[in-house]
Amino acid sequence: MEIKLRQISKDDLTIYRYWKLPNHKYHDFNGPYFKKQTLEEIEAEISLISSRLNAGDLDPLPGKRIITNEYRALIGEVNWYWKSEETNWMEIGLVIFNEENWGKGIGYQSLKLWIEEIFASNPDLIRLGLTTWSGNEGMMRLAEKLGMKREAQYRKARIVKGEYYDSISYGILKEEWQKNG
Repeated sequence: MEIKLRQISKDDLTIYRYWKLPNHKYHDFNGPYFKKQTLEEIEAEISLISSRLNAGDLDPLPGKRIITNEYRALIGEVNWYWKSEETNWMEIGLVIFNEENWGKGIGYQSLKLWIEEIFASNPDLIRLGLTTWSGNEGMMRLAEKLGMKREAQYRKARIVKGEYYDSISYGILKEEWQKNG
């Protein structure tokens, strides 16, 4: 399957809204310890994206790209945010919405493209991090497959369904990525 990362378009908004709803399985793994968006917050987010698109905004989802296949079908999204802008350190993330697409290498392809794009468009960037939790074994395997090193484990730092889990942080330096990526 050919994977592409691109900006969201007006044609994507209906399905994007659908996947943002809280009843999907990916919410069990994608930061399940954080508060979920309410329906009102989801509607407000979609409205804001729509307004930005209507105004000609070229980056209506700042720090994010949607993942699509060769048929432009929405599969998921990748994101970045500054962990420390002062020290040129970003964190990245990934969500594959439909569990039928899990375990097919889509996450690997997507994050590989995303890491390439981020390092290429941010020449001063020194490192990228990825943080997950010990209940998301798929994301931990993915980080390691991408060549990221496990750098931190914060014990019993996340609560999911009444149980404590560890927060796990991975990182890769730009020089490591360029050598091995």
